[in-house]
Amino acid sequence: MAHLLVVEDDPALRNALVRALRDRGHAVATAPSGMAGLDAAVTSPPDLVVLDLALPDVDGGQVLRMLRAVSNVPVIVATARDEEPEMVALLEGGADDYIVKPFGAAQLDARIKAVLRRLGPAVQEEPLRVGGLVVDPAAREVTLDGQAIDLTPREFDLLAHLARRAGQVVPRRELLAEVWQQPLGGTDKTVDVHLSWLRRKLGETAQNPRYLRTVRTVGVKLMAPVPGSGPDGAGEAGLTRGPDEASREGEADEAGGA
Repeated sequence: MAHLLVVEDDPALRNALVRALRDRGHAVATAPSGMAGLDAAVTSPPDLVVLDLALPDVDGGQVLRMLRAVSNVPVIVATARDEEPEMVALLEGGADDYIVKPFGAAQLDARIKAVLRRLGPAVQEEPLRVGGLVVDPAAREVTLDGQAIDLTPREFDLLAHLARRAGQVVPRRELLAEVWQQPLGGTDKTVDVHLSWLRRKLGETAQNPRYLRTVRTVGVKLMAPVPGSGPDGAGEAGLTRGPDEASREGEADEAGGA
């Protein structure tokens, strides 16, 4: 777990970043302005700062220069500006990386971990446990009731994302954006096919789910099995699934077997 400081003046974006980064196991503090961020970085040094450039009091580039005068804390600049000369100037001025808005939480998380790997000990994410299912992001291993499950890289990324949000309904569009890095493209069919493959490897079916549950018209939820769920029982499938979902994942099963 990394201790992060997010310096961002937009309340909606700041809150969204906090939720997304906390979901990924980080501890997150925030500051709504440049000077507040500088003070927080000096008085309670984080492992890394995510710094917006368009701040209400002081430009983020100036905050970076002031911070570099007193601290070596890693800094990722988050900005809507994508002109190469400015990016080069920021990197030469002390930024460790930059990310251009809009961006997905998975991309920011990957950049945070990459910077911390380069500059210090690797940040190890703890294994995620959901019932008898254990997903280990650091080792990229999955076990179910103590037995290893062999997953493709994409299947692992999909399952890990759902495990980080265990008990929450995750929209398919979020999965496309965060797992496939396709915020403006892709189709629900892509997700459905991979969910079908995951179900098979977890020993369940779309009609009788145990861990992976479709919530009608909303998305997918990973949760620990409830009594009576699974291939031998109907469980909650009738409560959460409609004919459209059953048909769509049935088609995905056929595609997966092709």
